[in-house]
Amino acid sequence: MSIALKLSDELVELAKPHAAAKHRSVPKQIEYWARLGKVVEENPDLPLQFIQDTLLGIEEAKAGQTSEYKFGA
Repeated sequence: MSIALKLSDELVELAKPHAAAKHRSVPKQIEYWARLGKVVEENPDLPLQFIQDTLLGIEEAKAGQTSEYKFGA
């Protein structure tokens, strides 16, 4: 579901270089920040990098980019 939102010019301008660096649109960058912020608030004891890596892992799994982990290999 899409919904139109009014965002501050400042937020949009802050998102532009981050979006470009990550090859995202500005709305997708802001959506990523919102999702990340939600997860951080829900898990205040976890390091940010761990949360980012976990979100990446979830998206990789959705895309079928998984392999079996082998202990001691």
